[in-house]
Amino acid sequence: MSDSSAEILSKVLEAQMLQTTKIVEEQLDADIQKLDQMDEDDMELLKQRRLDALKKAQKQKQEWLSKGHGEYREIPSEREFFQEVKESKNVVCHFYKDTTFRCLIFDKHLAALAKKHIETKFIKLNAEKSPFLCERLRIKVIPTLALVKDGKTTDYVVGFTDLGNTDDFPTEALEWRLGCADIINYSGNLMDPPFQNQKKFGTSFTKLDKKTIRGKNYDSDSDDD
Repeated sequence: MSDSSAEILSKVLEAQMLQTTKIVEEQLDADIQKLDQMDEDDMELLKQRRLDALKKAQKQKQEWLSKGHGEYREIPSEREFFQEVKESKNVVCHFYKDTTFRCLIFDKHLAALAKKHIETKFIKLNAEKSPFLCERLRIKVIPTLALVKDGKTTDYVVGFTDLGNTDDFPTEALEWRLGCADIINYSGNLMDPPFQNQKKFGTSFTKLDKKTIRGKNYDSDSDDD
């Protein structure tokens, strides 16, 4: 790059930075002016709105906890599965087998995420005790996570394929993957996976969009994984 080109680029970047700074300063000035113009009634109203929001958030948290959120639980049979997904908007269900070592790896990460993301219910179900569900959900690889939103199985995490095909993936990798499925409230950047070596991690997800949980009338017309 010539000296003249570098100088032009430098001036363009400087102008962009100045413009951005100006916009931020104008926004701050507007916010300060708005606060200055508020009287005691406005301030009291703002305070009350914030208090109401906090009360609403606390009520929602207690409701989630009452439905089994906040902990990673095992449910005993298929029958309980339908009730669990019916009463919660977001559910992650781990289909496991006692003889499969990698299920223990999922257990560790799911237990940590259940405590962090109480907006989502985390449960596990023995695949050998749930042949009906495994057939209907077309679960053929163990471990598999079924991600259920509003009673519909919208996505699957099959084995560790989406997590780098490695047993020592970090909890953040699974958290990011669940965030991509919109099954948890993910605060990170979905376009920037939290992996040390992003190239080795898979990004092709298994999605089945036509599965709906309807109790005994459960409908499944998707292709095999």
